[in-house]
Amino acid sequence: MSIPNFFFFPLIVALPLLYWAFNFQKQTKLVFYVHDYLSGHDTSAITVAGKDGPQTSVLSFGTMVAVDDPVTEGPDPMSKLIGRAQGMYINSQLDGKGLHLMFSVIFTDGEYKGSTLEIQGADLFAMKEREFSIVSGTGYFRFVRGYGIMTTQFIDIPNLRAILKLDVTVNHY
Repeated sequence: MSIPNFFFFPLIVALPLLYWAFNFQKQTKLVFYVHDYLSGHDTSAITVAGKDGPQTSVLSFGTMVAVDDPVTEGPDPMSKLIGRAQGMYINSQLDGKGLHLMFSVIFTDGEYKGSTLEIQGADLFAMKEREFSIVSGTGYFRFVRGYGIMTTQFIDIPNLRAILKLDVTVNHY
């Protein structure tokens, strides 16, 4: 008994389509800097809740901070502004040395203008490098998934000011 020719046609069409579907993802690597300032003339984050109200230090367990931080191409505060990091973090470690981050990086200039990345994860800020998740995105980053490595470029704990380097790798369509 021979196999009819029409049996091979769907197979010939399906294999290239399956190959294309599984290899169509793009990978994008980005490096940008978030300027998180809880004090000074350029304050971009405020404490909104804590055990002693909004006066509670972000270094205390349970404190929640709202952020609208500048995102720049380089670590210098005067480098090109490419977006904003908007969202919140909460001090979620009993000893006060760890945050849980939830924020959107909204690109306002450059190649990714109008696109966003949604970031979530732990920030154990005593560690040199911290890994976080990229859980979603819009625009250029639609259907994104990925991760990032955060390092502290500058920190002034008494004045609660920091510059964070985010090295991000994402896969998307």
